[in-house]
Amino acid sequence: MTQPFPFDTVLVANRGEIALRILRTARRLGLKGAIVFHAADKGAPAIAAADIAIEIKGPTPVAAFLDGAQIIEAARAAGAGAIHPGYGFLSENAGFARAVAAAGIAFVGPLPEAIDLMGDKVRARKFVADRGFPVAPSAIEDDDPATFAERARQVGAPLLIKPSAGGGGKGMRIVRDLALLDEEIARARSEGQRYFGDGRLYVERFVENPRHIEVQVMGDAHGSVIHLHERECSVQRRFQKIVEETPSPALTADQRTAICETAAGIARAAHYRNAGTVEFIYGDGEFYFLEMNTRLQVEHPVTEEITGLDLVEIQLRVAAGERLPLAQGEVPSNGHAIELRLYAESPARGFVPTTGKVLALDWPAGPGIRIDSGIAKGQAVTTAFDPMLAKLIVHGATRAEAIARARAALADLVLLGCETNAAFLDRLLADEVFAGGAVHTGTLDARPDLAAEPAPTPDEIRRLLAAATLSLRPTRDAADRIPALHAAIGAWRN
Repeated sequence: MTQPFPFDTVLVANRGEIALRILRTARRLGLKGAIVFHAADKGAPAIAAADIAIEIKGPTPVAAFLDGAQIIEAARAAGAGAIHPGYGFLSENAGFARAVAAAGIAFVGPLPEAIDLMGDKVRARKFVADRGFPVAPSAIEDDDPATFAERARQVGAPLLIKPSAGGGGKGMRIVRDLALLDEEIARARSEGQRYFGDGRLYVERFVENPRHIEVQVMGDAHGSVIHLHERECSVQRRFQKIVEETPSPALTADQRTAICETAAGIARAAHYRNAGTVEFIYGDGEFYFLEMNTRLQVEHPVTEEITGLDLVEIQLRVAAGERLPLAQGEVPSNGHAIELRLYAESPARGFVPTTGKVLALDWPAGPGIRIDSGIAKGQAVTTAFDPMLAKLIVHGATRAEAIARARAALADLVLLGCETNAAFLDRLLADEVFAGGAVHTGTLDARPDLAAEPAPTPDEIRRLLAAATLSLRPTRDAADRIPALHAAIGAWRN
């Protein structure tokens, strides 16, 4: 049974689509929603949607969102009794979680001790291995820095070098020739230091053509932990996910049970509470623990689509001290869901981020289609933040129906003003490798033809002409106003 919340206002320490997503649930639950924002996001829908919006400042837009003290001060100013960090930024920062608690505010996430343990890849790996859960052969620098490179060679090629901290693929390097190991270790250490302020590394055996499968877990403060099934996230570029789906087309029923129960067991061993994701590498019928993300994931909507649960609501209720609303045997799984990440980027130019101004925007709609977006018409798309513009989520009775709905939704999508990966996503969904469920994390590297831009169709040419017309309209309108301007100032130029 649900209880009254001990807080009436939630501050979202994030931006874009996840800020809107959290605000939507907070409002449905009768809570006020507050956000922090940077001037770089002026005109963003989340600012208009919030009950309270407080500007934060910093040397860069990202630095503002990483300033925990400023965000806690904003929460105090808003009268917020809880802070939801969303994902990215401070969502896996144990120091921030401690500071929030010390300020007498509820942190909507795991305890700082769990972030310390499972948010650090090396510490989490040791913890998992010591309890008998499967991990790939590896060497950890912390065990003995002086012999790290030699122990890495003994694991054998191919190797995957990873930074101990951080994520998103930064600092990760594949080594197939051990003669290059020392050089690649130096590069990975430099990147880890630059991106995360932590140059510690570890290496593990690289599984060729692996699949990336993760399991959503939830825990409460009363000792209960459940899993909410798995997601497959094998379609990636530069180790960053583009397409996620559930259930995974790679697993048998027995394998699905094994991997989900392993994830719940790991979370239970860590006395985990709130939302988390246990990630695995899967290949040749075997799976190995990869890492745990101690936060809500970008791809959580596909889990919501097949379970019918609102994960943000469960997060808020657990943060308020409530028990999980259902037991493991009561977790539904209906149909198939796919999430496509719509990025402002150019697949044909190596997926580099693009910029522009949203001149026209019309989201697809219909049964089984959900759009989680944080952009609006007229908004500038810059490189100040991550290039993800929106998530297009579809649900169908079967995988084939979900793919068909996703392609239909992409065909109905209108977003003019900056280049996106929408056409690439459609080519990917139509390709027999994806349709046949045979993707792996190296698929996009092996299939550069999917990223290549084909010659524009007549319909695409019409859309480009429409975009050009819209972009020229302000200039034309200004030109139309010149006679009136001249009249107002006495037409002295004539």
